[in-house]
Amino acid sequence: MDNMYLIILMVLFILAILDVIVGVGNDAVNFVSSAIGARVAPFFVIMTIASGGVLLGAITSNGMMEIARSGIFVPSMFTFHNIMIIFVGVMITDILLLNAFNAAGLPTSTTVSIIFELMGGGISMALISLYESGQSMSLVLNYINTATALKIISGIFISIIFAFLFGAIIQWIVRLIFSFNYEEKVKKYGAFIGGVALTVITYFIVIKGMKSTAFMPKELLVYIHENTSIVLLGSFVFWTVFSQILYWVFKTNVLKIVVLAGTFGLALAFAGNDLVNFIGVPLAALESAQIFQGTAGANTSMTMGALSKAIQTPTLYLLIAGIIMVLTLWFSKHARNVTQTTLNLSNQGGGQEQFGSSLFARVLVRNAIRFSDRLQSVLPNSFNSFVSKRFTSSTAPVKTESFDLMRASVNLMVASLLISLGTSFKLPLSTTYVTFMVAMATSLADGAWGRETAVYRITGVFTVITGWFLTAFIAFTLCAIVVWISYIGELFAILPLFGIALYFLYKSVFKKSKNKNDDSSYDVIIDADENSLVGKSLGNSKMVFSNVLKSFSQICEGCSKYDRHVLKKAKEHSKELDIQIKNIKDNINYSIRNIDEKNIDSSHHYVQVIDYLREVSRSLGFITEPIFKHVNNNHKPLIDAQKEELSEIYSQFESFIAKGIDIMEHKKFDEMEDYALIQTEMFAFINKLRKVQIKRVKEGEVNTRNSLLYLQMLHEFKQILSFSMNVVKSHRDMIVAQ
Repeated sequence: MDNMYLIILMVLFILAILDVIVGVGNDAVNFVSSAIGARVAPFFVIMTIASGGVLLGAITSNGMMEIARSGIFVPSMFTFHNIMIIFVGVMITDILLLNAFNAAGLPTSTTVSIIFELMGGGISMALISLYESGQSMSLVLNYINTATALKIISGIFISIIFAFLFGAIIQWIVRLIFSFNYEEKVKKYGAFIGGVALTVITYFIVIKGMKSTAFMPKELLVYIHENTSIVLLGSFVFWTVFSQILYWVFKTNVLKIVVLAGTFGLALAFAGNDLVNFIGVPLAALESAQIFQGTAGANTSMTMGALSKAIQTPTLYLLIAGIIMVLTLWFSKHARNVTQTTLNLSNQGGGQEQFGSSLFARVLVRNAIRFSDRLQSVLPNSFNSFVSKRFTSSTAPVKTESFDLMRASVNLMVASLLISLGTSFKLPLSTTYVTFMVAMATSLADGAWGRETAVYRITGVFTVITGWFLTAFIAFTLCAIVVWISYIGELFAILPLFGIALYFLYKSVFKKSKNKNDDSSYDVIIDADENSLVGKSLGNSKMVFSNVLKSFSQICEGCSKYDRHVLKKAKEHSKELDIQIKNIKDNINYSIRNIDEKNIDSSHHYVQVIDYLREVSRSLGFITEPIFKHVNNNHKPLIDAQKEELSEIYSQFESFIAKGIDIMEHKKFDEMEDYALIQTEMFAFINKLRKVQIKRVKEGEVNTRNSLLYLQMLHEFKQILSFSMNVVKSHRDMIVAQ
């Protein structure tokens, strides 16, 4: 076999490992979001259970691998050379596409991406072959399994509608029955609830997760299929008894068992169904190479019809892939990023919204409110009152939980049921689309999309859905282009494209992680304990001051050296600081909601601390943004005297901040008068510099642009000093109010 194909195989298997990493980073939202959102167990417990499901699903996923070999295109229509080019094009495209979605924090379907990449690559290569052979381009559909492809595509997108409808209806009925105050009902009827939910999840695990595994005897599967009613009844009885015993002996909330079992089931199904999306193509390339090697007198123009035959994937490959998936699940920051998007859109308690509002969302919400008002005017008041009470919680939501156990259970049960039904009727489904749409539907039915959040949530959901359709379009188009370039340039094109994929992955994951400031993590206070409120308020203040000093130092360095890159870092750092402080401020209700009534004064001063910290971060942005634009637009640098003045301000400000932190940390409030004198002296110094700058303008030493920039910087420095002093005062008042 030519060395080119050996290199292609090496590239494909490197890409396979990377594709598992970026793929799991996106798909993890499918099976861990409900458990994490409801805080059903410690994080390591959730991840351990999910890891077990992923590992078991991976080693039982052999039956899905034919999709990559012959599910989308007809392998007998392609030569060995052409099919290897298609496979490498598909993998390069998949890395680029999934990495882009991960970086944006948007969940997408790895199933849809691989299907449309195979289709785009296959059609691109088919057109090339038809052109070179002089045949009509209308024959291109002979190269594609159109019936199979259309069935897969239609099934996937129809599932979006059904998942949303079923999720909303079932969640509304469940909440109407149990309400938000469901604890007592769960104690009474927990065994029945556990019996129903665990039966659905068990059926899902067997039918969806284990149907293609060699560990499941065919006779057993046939028996289950022919005696479904008996199996379901027996499962219901077993799980009902099990749930009751669990409550009697351990007082365990059965909903926790339901959520953990559902997490395991969805993780198993994800790995069993989606592993083909990551390693199916490289394995198909390896099998193609083995077929080519094993054929006497073969040349690169031989067709690959043998790929249509059933081929057993070695369990070792599946196990290795499963281990990589598990490691990615534990350590991928992208996985948590994408999961957080789903949790933000389904959060019951409000807080900071990830997405803005859109015209479409505003119009939709406005009309929905009108329809709701008219409907309520028609329905009896007694019914409206009853429904309102069922959907009102008597307890305030806790920030650590995005939603309660009841909704988490419905999320997993409905998703499992829909995927099981789709599998039973041999309809292909995207686990991402089903689980995401069910989660959004239950959020809507639960009232999480209220008047305070609806426009933002709807905008977010449609952003994600738009991304899904873009996934299909981009995957098809980009892969067609990559395959065409790879065919023309062969290794001279494949290796640079491979390098581009590696570069973007490095830039998105490793470089971002390396540049992320360790001091940019801030505490959002969730404890009701006042001492914790004071302590974490001090921690937030210290962290903000530390970051302000760092940006200030970068400003001085960037101005001194006229270094655009340093000033860009200062701008980005200040922007990140402002976002983090805004996040703390947006979640301030959770910090004070459970504070004892007698400690209202302390919580009032804490709110003031956060307000002043936000103003500090905003003033910093009003400095870093203009100075970066000044240098970025190649305007004249600050004169030497201005650079020295900035350095002196920084030196004094550094001492001022250190003194403030010392006062807060050690409660040296008797030194506040001295601290105020330092501030007054700094104000006087800045006022002096302002007069000096005005004199420079009169004498023509600086131009108008320089003057406006420098005077704005001096003004914002004074603002930062004022707000920093107010932070220290408010912190003192918080402690005194105890």
